[in-house]
Amino acid sequence: MPLARQLQRQHAPLPSQDIKKGAAEYALTTMDELANWARQGSLWPVTFALACCGIEMMHTSMPRYDQDRLGIIFRASPRQADVMIVAGTLTNKMAPALRQVYDQMPDPKWVISMGSCANGGGYYHYSYSVVRGCDRIVPVDIYVPGCPPTAEALLYGAEKATNNGMKIVTGRGVPGN
Repeated sequence: MPLARQLQRQHAPLPSQDIKKGAAEYALTTMDELANWARQGSLWPVTFALACCGIEMMHTSMPRYDQDRLGIIFRASPRQADVMIVAGTLTNKMAPALRQVYDQMPDPKWVISMGSCANGGGYYHYSYSVVRGCDRIVPVDIYVPGCPPTAEALLYGAEKATNNGMKIVTGRGVPGN
């Protein structure tokens, strides 16, 4: 009989059997947390394609790789994007435009640098008009190496971006760990 009493004490009613509560007790999350949960599984990049790496970036949207099924949907406006993919040689004249596009993106925002030219100047590293890496203009989170990198490498970088917790946000525009 003592076992039966223990089982009775441990019994907890199911939520459907529980007494109805007020509406305030059901709203246990904030709109920020709900929006961040919805954004967790997808990347919405804006492209900043400057050279041949942009062609490889276009391959990810073709049927062989089908980025849409992975939740990667290119946006035309930086105001709708959360990731910027910089692909190609960044010149001194394009640097202010890159910074302007980055500043137009809503927080939280991330940058993927794609290719040797975007990472460090590439083949044109010693030219007077080339910025030796886009990380001198905007903060870069993921570097994708190669000249040009393959579409698989870009998808791997995007996967690393989502697996590293880049989508987790703890509050209004404050990135998590």
